[in-house]
Amino acid sequence: MVAKYSEWTRGQDEALLNKLGGMKVALRLLNCREVNVEFGDEETVATVAAIAPKLKVWRRIKLGTGLKTADDFRQAIKDNDLRLGDWASDILGKEAFTVAIEEQEVDLVVMSVKELGFKGNARFDQICARAKELGLELCPAEVGPQLRLQYLDQPKNEWLIIAMEAIRDSDGHLGVFDVEHVDDGRWLRAGGGDPVSVWYPDDRFVFVSCKALVP
Repeated sequence: MVAKYSEWTRGQDEALLNKLGGMKVALRLLNCREVNVEFGDEETVATVAAIAPKLKVWRRIKLGTGLKTADDFRQAIKDNDLRLGDWASDILGKEAFTVAIEEQEVDLVVMSVKELGFKGNARFDQICARAKELGLELCPAEVGPQLRLQYLDQPKNEWLIIAMEAIRDSDGHLGVFDVEHVDDGRWLRAGGGDPVSVWYPDDRFVFVSCKALVP
């Protein structure tokens, strides 16, 4: 089989990348993502290049739906026969928990630690850094309770951690929301937000995608 661009040379590849502004810009153009990798880090560049095209929008949810205070969210969770963990309830009431002023939609991507390219366990700060390399964004804190309220068909035994800026609870611990469905109900819980918290390869995280369309 004859290649489509059989006369194109490796030297022209390099010249084109240089003209575009390097590998980071080329990957951004290919994947509609701001790819943050260091030049010379060939392993990271290869990992990002392999993973980025496989990212898919998993779900679209709404923020800024009119729920403004911690008590608004607590009541909505109760009204929908959902469960709220003590730590999640605590950080809902912290100043760092903010909501969108106007209604907006966000597209979410779910990736496991393994799917992010890690060969074993990974720290929370490493997971967030890798997501940013792929052009994903950390979720606004509001994604946690809104996903719980809008994901009523969550399958049993699924556990999703919200990748977000951790919020310090009343005991001084850093926590992030997680949305789970277990034997005793569908929960919004929190924990594990310390940068050095270790997560396993099959643990799954929710990020915000730059993609505009849900497949």
